[in-house]
Amino acid sequence: MSVYQAIVDPAERNTSHSLMLELIGPDVSVLDVGCASGYLAEALGRMGCRVSGLEYDPQDAEKARPFLEELVVADLNLVDLAAQFPGRTFDRVVFGDVLEHLLDPQGVLTSAVDLLSADGSVVISIPNVGHGALRLCLLQGHWDYRDVGLLDRTHIRFFTLSNLLALIEQAGLVVTELRSSVADPLQTEIAIDQDRLPPGVVDWVRRQPTAYDYQYILTARRAGDGRAGTDRVVPALVTEPVVDRHTEQARDLQLAQDALADPNTAAGRLAELRHSALTSRDTVIGLEAQLGQLRLRLASVNRELGAVKQDNNRTHAALGSAMDDATHAHAELARSIADSQQAHAQLGRARAENSSVHQRLSDAMEDARQAHLRLGHAQDELVVVHRELDRATRGRARSPLSRLGGKARRAVAGLKRRLR
Repeated sequence: MSVYQAIVDPAERNTSHSLMLELIGPDVSVLDVGCASGYLAEALGRMGCRVSGLEYDPQDAEKARPFLEELVVADLNLVDLAAQFPGRTFDRVVFGDVLEHLLDPQGVLTSAVDLLSADGSVVISIPNVGHGALRLCLLQGHWDYRDVGLLDRTHIRFFTLSNLLALIEQAGLVVTELRSSVADPLQTEIAIDQDRLPPGVVDWVRRQPTAYDYQYILTARRAGDGRAGTDRVVPALVTEPVVDRHTEQARDLQLAQDALADPNTAAGRLAELRHSALTSRDTVIGLEAQLGQLRLRLASVNRELGAVKQDNNRTHAALGSAMDDATHAHAELARSIADSQQAHAQLGRARAENSSVHQRLSDAMEDARQAHLRLGHAQDELVVVHRELDRATRGRARSPLSRLGGKARRAVAGLKRRLR
């Protein structure tokens, strides 16, 4: 079962995966040979690439399937690569840490040429067995395999830069871009017992041309079309010279060798070193004086910082008090609003009652007006009755007077009815 799984982070440029993504480019058709669980295919899909894959481990292949247009499960130690994709061509055929696992990497690489489109290229990532960590490892007499890294226990072929370039040429290809991920010989997964190494050895190894090249990542195209090849390695990072006890040991060893070869030269070098030491001592004294001044400034800054903190605490306390006042004010405002709403409701009820009273008063006034009208009519009729009574009193005959009296009584009765 395969143990390979990785997180591809394009922002982390000093990795083989990021460098492969740069060399493959976006929006191309890709054959990912040895696609494992599909972590590279997934990253390529996000770049708009159309990816097919080949993987020998069935379980990993199923994990990769969602990221692939076409998947072939096969062992390249047993089958021909081009025969697995009949009639197909690709813009990029990718071997990401694969060739070192094969019995015949040249044969597989030669077969891959048949799968390239007209302007297609092969992209390869492969570990460098000439890395400084492995040189130091062999100097100490051990070669311990691991699950991953330069001494992956499943590696069956090993490549330096020179025999990698020879492999590319023998497959009918020419290298057009050549890059490397880099690591200091003492900063890898390879265990080095630094105390067992002779003085100057680490410094010497570090200064060798390919000692920092951890993996090579390259693009190769068909040979014979006029393209110029390259063997110039472009590192992913520019490493600064390391200065540690190993460089100091190398300097001291060189001084001793110079003394044995030419005592006069050694004496001059020693004088230079003494002068340098004195100059360094003066520099240290100056730096100590500057350090003292900086300490005084730091103490002043600390005092100012303490005052600022006190002001900040007072400000926070005042802010807390203001927030409490604001809370009380909000509560008072809420109560005032509630009282105002209650007053408005009472005013509304009073207005409604006032309107009802006005209506009843209006009705009473109308009734009084009607009563006044009826009273006026009654008074007019009483005047008529009084006139009739006066005439009756002055009348000559009893009979007309009786009739008049009866008429008057009926008029008074009618008047009473109207006044009710």
